[in-house]
Amino acid sequence: MARNVRQVMTPQVTAVSPDASLVEAAQLMRARGIGDVLVAEHGRVLGVLTDRDITVRAVADGADPLTVSCRAICTPEPVTVTPDTTVAEAVHLMRRYAVRRLPVVEDGQPLGMVSMGDLAEQYDPGSALADVSRAAPTDGHPGVLGGPGGSVDGQTGHHRTDGFGGGLTGGPGAR
Repeated sequence: MARNVRQVMTPQVTAVSPDASLVEAAQLMRARGIGDVLVAEHGRVLGVLTDRDITVRAVADGADPLTVSCRAICTPEPVTVTPDTTVAEAVHLMRRYAVRRLPVVEDGQPLGMVSMGDLAEQYDPGSALADVSRAAPTDGHPGVLGGPGGSVDGQTGHHRTDGFGGGLTGGPGAR
């Protein structure tokens, strides 16, 4: 069993600049098949922005996603862990702060993310959360087999789609 976050984290980071629009962030999330990006400047994490943040904090309030910045909507100063943080401590932090993912940071630099799904895959591989975490993202509608990005037989492999390579990655608005 993994003892520290380094052993279970997803070692890719996708980031946008604080001034990027919500549309830019959403397009990057869609292109990479992910549900969150870090908001970073000069390699430092300023916040975390999720697809849910965009929906609930901006669109639901009638904000224009073309003009609202990621800085305005993200969760600022997120709870972070280091690669050497124990898995038990990461779980404790997720419970305490009611978050589903934690940026992994070392010397102020983002290295990856650890999510509830990562932890479920490690500690309860037969759980529904682990199954969902392993499923490849699709562009099809739930229950529609063979839709765009879906699979004809309903089976999906284990694919990580949290970004490309290690370190801070770019994309629309990234610096």
